[in-house]
Amino acid sequence: MADRRQDALDYHSQGRRGKIAVVPTKPASTQRDLSLAYSPGVAEPCREIAANPEDVFRYTARGNLVAVVSNGTAVLGLGDIGPLAAKPVMEGKGVLFKRFADIDVFDLEVASKNADDVIRFCELLEPTVGGINLEDIGAPECFYIEETLKERLDIPVFHDDQHGTAVISGAALLNAMEISGKKIDEITVVFSGAGAAAIATAEHYVSLGVRRENIAMTDSKGVIRADRGNLDRYKGRFATTRDLHTLEEALRGADMFVGLSVAGAVTREMVAGMADHPIVFALANPDPEILPEDVLAVRPDAMVATGRTDYPNQINNVLGFPFIFRGALDVRARAINDEMKMAATRALAELARQDVPEAVEKAYGGERFRFGPEYLIPKPFDPRIMLWVAPAVAQAAMETGVARVQIDLEHYRAELDARLGRGREVMRNLMRRARNDPRRIVYPEGENDAIIRACALVLAEGVARPILLGRPDVIRDRAAALGVAIDGAELVDQWSEEARERYARDFFGRRQRKGVTLAQARARMREPVFFGCMMVLAGDADGLLAGEDLYYPETIRPALETIGTAPGVRRVAGLYMMVLQQEVVFFADTTVNPDPDAATLADIALLSADFVRRLGIEPRVAMLSYSSFGSARGPASDRVARATQMVKERAPELEVDGEMQADTAVMDDFRLENYPFTSLRNRPNILVFPNLDSANIAYKLMWRMGGAEAFGPILLGMAHPIHVLQRGSEAADVLNLTALAVVDAQEHAGRRG
Repeated sequence: MADRRQDALDYHSQGRRGKIAVVPTKPASTQRDLSLAYSPGVAEPCREIAANPEDVFRYTARGNLVAVVSNGTAVLGLGDIGPLAAKPVMEGKGVLFKRFADIDVFDLEVASKNADDVIRFCELLEPTVGGINLEDIGAPECFYIEETLKERLDIPVFHDDQHGTAVISGAALLNAMEISGKKIDEITVVFSGAGAAAIATAEHYVSLGVRRENIAMTDSKGVIRADRGNLDRYKGRFATTRDLHTLEEALRGADMFVGLSVAGAVTREMVAGMADHPIVFALANPDPEILPEDVLAVRPDAMVATGRTDYPNQINNVLGFPFIFRGALDVRARAINDEMKMAATRALAELARQDVPEAVEKAYGGERFRFGPEYLIPKPFDPRIMLWVAPAVAQAAMETGVARVQIDLEHYRAELDARLGRGREVMRNLMRRARNDPRRIVYPEGENDAIIRACALVLAEGVARPILLGRPDVIRDRAAALGVAIDGAELVDQWSEEARERYARDFFGRRQRKGVTLAQARARMREPVFFGCMMVLAGDADGLLAGEDLYYPETIRPALETIGTAPGVRRVAGLYMMVLQQEVVFFADTTVNPDPDAATLADIALLSADFVRRLGIEPRVAMLSYSSFGSARGPASDRVARATQMVKERAPELEVDGEMQADTAVMDDFRLENYPFTSLRNRPNILVFPNLDSANIAYKLMWRMGGAEAFGPILLGMAHPIHVLQRGSEAADVLNLTALAVVDAQEHAGRRG
């Protein structure tokens, strides 16, 4: 009975990593599964929650669930179109929550324009969800609804139409101040529009440092003045006493314009009269108050943002709400307060000042992004946003006392990485190990743009001490042009006569009885890969990465001639780490040996197992063939069977078996039921293929069609860590392989010690 009770609780548990709820997939394929999912098993978590209401986050999905609530009274630019017509927008909001922050959503459309009805609806809804995102509710009712719910509810409530624009445009404002050199407490700001978004944005700017008296706000009647009658208390906060009546008058000499009104509200002449380096955020959608080309035609010194995707600096709310809720949910916040919104703004502003990953640029057609007037805020498809914004929000929630739980932020960032994919979690662990003891890694292609950008990432992550080969002046100039910081990298000029001569003589000493003359050795040292390999051999570097602009053999040949294979290794091999949704599998040999004999297959298996063990993973090896344990005899399957026997004799402690078909290898129940004698008792994590054709084809199909992330290639069997990049690798790929190379170098040093 006690066991059944625990099984039921385990089934309903949300799979907590640390203190953060992660909703797993629940099996429901057998009668036992159904008895745990519903009656009688479901009674156990019910009892636990009744005894301790906080356990609702432990045994249900509430902690990862947000309600998107609307009554359809202010939908996009369409106005009051009602709850039915609003539903597509709310469903789209749910897609964005899930896509960008892995948050589940119920979209709930309320058939009432009465603010108190909406409030009561949300109050009744509170036990179901971890947070409420109010959407497309007209002003001024939206202010009253949000303020009341924040007072009454014990979960985060956020009206994105108000605060989304405020948070995102606030980040762009901070960076515009950085670029222009202006002081935020001295600028004058003019708003066109006085709805929910405009008032919330103006309030946020005041929190950022803009002086309230320096803000002029206009509506359909002109500038909101203190002497105007019948102002509600929200507009009244921005009623000015200055002698301004029209938008044109307000813009004369102003530093900043924020448009949250209608298309065409601003003319070229109005912009021409603004202060030096004007900031123009024309955010009406789909057509802004003034087009960027019209602004720049009269004011080329302007910094311009819109709400559109086809211009630079899109103020897009998706940069904010998913990650604000992610951080709030993960500390079980009781509210989203001003400090949390401010933390999101500052995190976005800081991220925009970092180098932009190549993957982001590819998502935007290869366009190059660099912090400046045309890049004030990050792009929505930048995967780093969650890693910057959610922790900042979570930290602010903990510091201001609205968080129910306290979390370790470094651990939290690793868990957020895991949400972005199992591969990121695996690489984060490797990077942590590398960061604990960074080693010197030499990059022979030091003048290559991707290598220079990767060097900046390596330095920022602290995973290695990079050495770039090339002309130092050229490398520094390229880094400056790319806008990346490589201070801290060692720049080595391979044309330095002293070092080149020393390495040439060392190489000559190793190869003089293999047909190499001293003159040829000196010529070899003019080749960066040879020079870099000799650095590793001489102890001037701990490992090498090359291949960005080279074919695979062009890197392996110099490595074999200089470094050579490790003791007892006949042939080197290539390995790929394939990261699936729930597991990591290593494919070998994917890159080196075309048609290996039995002894070479055995070497490949043992080299792979040794490397995987060095990563801290217990290896389990399946030797693949078209046959399973003699079911289809032939020269190829016999070769794999002989190789398996060799591996067992050389490493009796290793969990390995073969020959076997691929499905036999990966289907544990099938394998153990049909081949109970097999020594491979657990699911294999290393698949050794019978030849290069099958291995290379398999890993590329898994990578390109199967949804796996591929890390590698990893060169096995060298006397020192030498790893080969794929031609055209992105900087992020180089960073990943660098972390692997550092961990490899740590293990090499440990074995020598």
